[in-house]
Amino acid sequence: MSVAGLRRAARESVSGLPRQFWWLWTSTLVNRLGAFVATFMALYLTLDRGYSASYAGLVVALHGLGGVVSSLGAGVMTDRLGRRPTMLIAQTSTAVSVAVLGFMVHPVAIATVAFFVGMASNASRPAVQAMMADIVRPEDRVRAFSLNYWAINLGFAVSSAGAGFVAEYSYLAGFLGEAAMTLVCAVVVFMKVPESRPDKPVVSGRAVDDGTDEVRLSTVLRDGRFMSVVGLSFVIALIFQQGYVGLPVAMGADGFSSSDFGTAVAVNGVLIVVLQIPVTRFIQHRDPRRLLIVSSLLAGYGFGLTAFAGSVAVYALTICVWTVAEIVNAPIQSSLVVRLSPARGRGRYQGMYTMSWSAAALIAPLMSGLVIDRFGAQWLWSACAVLGTGAALGYWLLMRNLPGEDVAVPEGGSRVAESGAAVASGADADAAAGTGPAVERTG
Repeated sequence: MSVAGLRRAARESVSGLPRQFWWLWTSTLVNRLGAFVATFMALYLTLDRGYSASYAGLVVALHGLGGVVSSLGAGVMTDRLGRRPTMLIAQTSTAVSVAVLGFMVHPVAIATVAFFVGMASNASRPAVQAMMADIVRPEDRVRAFSLNYWAINLGFAVSSAGAGFVAEYSYLAGFLGEAAMTLVCAVVVFMKVPESRPDKPVVSGRAVDDGTDEVRLSTVLRDGRFMSVVGLSFVIALIFQQGYVGLPVAMGADGFSSSDFGTAVAVNGVLIVVLQIPVTRFIQHRDPRRLLIVSSLLAGYGFGLTAFAGSVAVYALTICVWTVAEIVNAPIQSSLVVRLSPARGRGRYQGMYTMSWSAAALIAPLMSGLVIDRFGAQWLWSACAVLGTGAALGYWLLMRNLPGEDVAVPEGGSRVAESGAAVASGADADAAAGTGPAVERTG
C-alpha cells in the first residue's frame, strides 16, 4: 500500500467518532500508561518485601477477587449515579488506595489494601463501556471498541517497559506514579467528559417514568441470551488467561527462562499494537456471528498447538494464532454486549460482562496449576482446544436468530438496518427498553 493509501486508511479508522469518545480514549490510554501494581505486584512482594511466593499468590488473588466483587456494584452505580460520577469515584479511589498500598508493610494490611485496589481499579470499566455505547453510533461501535482496546494494549506495552526501570529504582515510586496517572485520568474525565446516561422520556416538557426503564440485576440474570453471552465470554477469557498464567509455568517446566517467556509473549503486545486497527477495518462490516465462531476456534486451537512447541520460535508462532483471535474477539464481543443491553440498563449489563472476565482472571491460575500439576501441560492445552470448540458451538447456537441493531436516526429520517441485518420493529435492545434509536452525543 502506498503512503497516501496508508494515510487514507488511518484517517478513515479514526474519523467520524465524537469528540467525547476521544477524551474517554485519552483517559484510557493515560490510565494504562500508569499501570504498575497489576504487573509488578508479585515481584514487589517477593523481591522487595521478602514474602513467600504463596503469600504473593494470595495477594494477587485477593486483588482479582476485588475486581469480581466490584463489577456488579459498579454496574448499578453506572445506571443510578451516571457514567461520569462512577468513573470519577472509581479513579479517585484507585489513586488513593494504590498510594496507600505502597506504604503498607504488615502482611494483613497489604492483603486488605490490595483487595480494595482491585475493587477500585475495576469499578470504572462498566461506566467506560456504557458511555462508549451511549455516545458512539451503532455502526461505529466495533471500530470504537477496537480503538479503545488498542489504547489499552499500547499503554500497557509502554508501561510494562517503563515500570521495569522504575522498579529497579524504587517500587514506591511506581505506586505513587500510578496514583498520579490515575488522578490525571479523573481530571480528564471531570474537565472534558460530560454525562451520557440516557434521559427519561419527556412528555409536555416534563420527564416521566414510563415504567420501561427499570432494569435490575434480576432483570439481567433473567435475560437468557445475554447470560449465555456472559458464560461464553467467561470461557473465552479462561482460554486467553492461559497466556499469562499457564504458558509461563509450562515454558519454565520445559527448561525455558523467564527472558524466553518474555520474548515469546512480547509478540502478543506487538501484534495487537500493529494489527488491531487494520484488522478492525477488515472485520467491522462482516458478519459478527462468523467472526465470534472463528475467533473462538483460533483461540482454542492456538493454545492447543502449544502442546507441540519445543522452541521459543514455535511458542511465538502459537502466540500469533491466539493473538489474532484476541484482536477479532475483543471489539466484536463488546459490540454484541451493547446490542443485547437496554440503554438505561447498560451499566448493570456491562457490570455482569466485566465480572465474567474478572472471574476468569481469578479462576484461571487455579485451573492451570491444578491441570499442570496433576496431568501435565499437554492436558491444559488440549483443554483449551476443547473449550474453544465448545465456545464456537455456543456462539453458533446462540446467534442464529440474533436481531439487527438500530443506527442513529436523522430528523425526519427512517430507520435502517446495520451490516445488512434486518431490524425487526421492537426487537432491538434499545426499543425493548423504550428508549428508541441510539443518538450520537458529542457533548
